[in-house]
Amino acid sequence: MRNPKRFGHLQDCKIAYFSLKEDVLFMPVTLKDVAAAAGCSVTTTSRALGGYDDVNEQTRERIITIAKELGYQPNVLARQLQAQRADTIGFVFPQAAHQPDDDFFSLLMKGISYVASNNQFDLLVSSQLTQEDELRAYQRIAAGRRVDGVIVARTLRNDPRIKYLKNNNYPFVVSGRSAPDEPDDFPYVDADSQAGIRQVVAHFIGYGHEHIGFISSPPELAFTEYRLHGYRDALAAANLPYRADYVVHGDLQRESGQQAAEDLLRRHPQITAIVSSNDAMALGAMAAVQSIGKQVGVDVAIGGFDDIPLARYSVPGLTTVRQPIYHIGELVAEMLIQIINGEAPEETGILLEPELIVRDSSGQPL
Repeated sequence: MRNPKRFGHLQDCKIAYFSLKEDVLFMPVTLKDVAAAAGCSVTTTSRALGGYDDVNEQTRERIITIAKELGYQPNVLARQLQAQRADTIGFVFPQAAHQPDDDFFSLLMKGISYVASNNQFDLLVSSQLTQEDELRAYQRIAAGRRVDGVIVARTLRNDPRIKYLKNNNYPFVVSGRSAPDEPDDFPYVDADSQAGIRQVVAHFIGYGHEHIGFISSPPELAFTEYRLHGYRDALAAANLPYRADYVVHGDLQRESGQQAAEDLLRRHPQITAIVSSNDAMALGAMAAVQSIGKQVGVDVAIGGFDDIPLARYSVPGLTTVRQPIYHIGELVAEMLIQIINGEAPEETGILLEPELIVRDSSGQPL
């Protein structure tokens, strides 16, 4: 039962309550209840709770206090319809997110959801198994205005999702850039993949390795060329030749990394270090080295990219390039909410510097 004693300190308020039996469930507190308790009109109460500046500050604070004490919850649906907003951002898990060894998307999601929650936005998540289904999910979300904007992750070459969102003037931010030969004409946050791979390859060269294999990511991903360029840059800086037969492609999963490393070591037993485009494939490469009776960090050094949690707990620990995945999630969500709110972000293209993390898979200098 509503307790009149809760409002006894509000001397200028008209107290209204109902005397009902203990076993009767009460209706939710309404705007009219708050107005009656505050001794104000419904219009004034509504505008005070809505943050309008034509209500004086003392009255606004009093109304807000009463609303909180009463347990008033605004009619969110009505407010959203009036404002033509859903107070929701969307995120579609791409096909690549269904890889059991890749923690990238779970870390990204945590950063996104933290910022969304802090800004009173809900997060609508859709999970799709194919690229075609993924694009249809964006089309459903955008056409139905179910969210105020979306976050796109893991860019593709000539990305159809980005084309669709741009053509429909739908608010979006991307985790990742376009491929090097495509324009970055959209808001994005990314880690400098090229610099990151260059760091880990240079690290192995500094340890005396001259025959370094590279497990590349699928060609259709936008970051693939950046990471391959980083590999070539480091070789060129050390006056080492680039050999195309030292490069193989995987699908970002551990099993493909193991197969790729086995292939490299079988065809080129002189290879003493292998760098992978992501940690999951690097962990697979470690398994390949161990399966042929060699030791990681002793016979073959292994390096990865991402610094997922498994990288630090593998045996031996995996040398890798740390990109701040959680922070990228925070930044893309912050940028999207600014755009939704009609604010111009200070930067619409953020490129973060990754960090080389050296662990036991590097071994010792030769």
